[in-house]
Amino acid sequence: MLEAINGFLSGKLLIVLVVGLGAYFTIKTRFVQLRYFLHMFKVFKDSLTSSSTQISSFQALMLSLAGRVGAGNIAGVGVAVTLGGPGAVFWMWVTALVGMATTLMECSLAQLYKRKDASGQFYGGPSFYIEHGLKKRWLGVLMAILLIVTFGFSFNGLQSHAVTHSLQNAFGINPAYSGIALAVVLGLVFVGGIKRIAKVADLLVPVKTLAYIAVTLYVIVLQFDHVPMMLLTIFKSAFGLDQAFGGLIGSAIVMGVKRGVFANEAGLGSAPNVAAVAEVKHPISQGVVQAFSVFFDTFVICTCTALLILLSGFYTAGFAGDGLVLTQNSLAAVVGEWGRVFISVALALFVFTSILYNYYLGENNLKFILGENRKVLLGYRAIVLALILWGSVQDLSTVFAFADITMTLSALVNLVALTLLCNVSLRLLADYDKQRKAGIAEPVLTASAFQDVNIDKNIWAAPAPEPSEHPAVVPSHR
Repeated sequence: MLEAINGFLSGKLLIVLVVGLGAYFTIKTRFVQLRYFLHMFKVFKDSLTSSSTQISSFQALMLSLAGRVGAGNIAGVGVAVTLGGPGAVFWMWVTALVGMATTLMECSLAQLYKRKDASGQFYGGPSFYIEHGLKKRWLGVLMAILLIVTFGFSFNGLQSHAVTHSLQNAFGINPAYSGIALAVVLGLVFVGGIKRIAKVADLLVPVKTLAYIAVTLYVIVLQFDHVPMMLLTIFKSAFGLDQAFGGLIGSAIVMGVKRGVFANEAGLGSAPNVAAVAEVKHPISQGVVQAFSVFFDTFVICTCTALLILLSGFYTAGFAGDGLVLTQNSLAAVVGEWGRVFISVALALFVFTSILYNYYLGENNLKFILGENRKVLLGYRAIVLALILWGSVQDLSTVFAFADITMTLSALVNLVALTLLCNVSLRLLADYDKQRKAGIAEPVLTASAFQDVNIDKNIWAAPAPEPSEHPAVVPSHR
């Protein structure tokens, strides 16, 4: 029954929602992900500035990468290539490209409608822009529940399954034992709240991503002669032009979109939860940073996994097997047995930070529904840890099917809300564009410019920004 429901939701509805609405947002924003591509790197550099009282923009980026860069980047890509062929990688790229516009909109709205808790810490997310932007608290509560179930429960089970079975394949460790160890260590971090989670992400995310990229570059150097043919195979098989993969075009599209969304999370409503906690001068600046996160997750990390698999010579058309084991065996075929161990260690780091991120999403949405309630919070932590143990011993197909269903439902509610709030997003983007054209280096949002929007005026009560010494020339339109 799970497979039947999943086949309709994530096999049909999810593709229309993510790719269709992502393309719509891309057109409405005048291809903002392309217009702002170079600007993303400048905003990323500016995000390195720390804040003494709030989570910085860079820390919010590391938190979102902690969640995006997880089992989906290793196990998910392996599954996509196994079931959809090399062409699935192309459709992952397409999903990420349109998803960058979607993420910019959802994270900018999360910033605009964010609030402060009793301790003065920012918090927000889809439920907040649904309640304050659409004035529909019941829909915000539904979104919060879906995010709790999807990330706090389903995805954590999936991440746990991936890492424990990877360790079993590499070291022969019983998944039940590694599941217990993972739960214990995570429990110690959970009690520190968002600031401790951010500090752990600050430390582990750069280490895990740079190490993974370095190993991929090493494989590319070793197999450089095969790179052009491999890229050609990806493009040809994406459209059914490669004879070996001609019958997989439908699977390539479905698996590319499904696993692409699972990896970069664009449109699911997850990233806005961490984007809202950052201290920034204009909501769009955090949206730009989070769009960069989608680009980095899919075009860099997911592509690294695809290259490891396709350049190894281990993968062949019609391969049937575990996507995670495929990735391990592929690297081992090129660099030796240590490659299998490396994938297990990398996956363990990916999963650890991803579960911390998923946990925070659930905690944030519990706060939206019930406010500050310590007993409920402790109960939630206990359930999350129990599901981590559950995921470590479950069959992969069951875990994936459950996660796909709840993920699609989250995307449905969130993308409908984004569509209804599209005009507000476009106003934000126009305000940001206007200030940049006026030569303002760091655009600032002022509450007076959005008097008709239900935002926290104290958060955005900032003075008007000063133009730079050499403002951009704005052409006259007489």
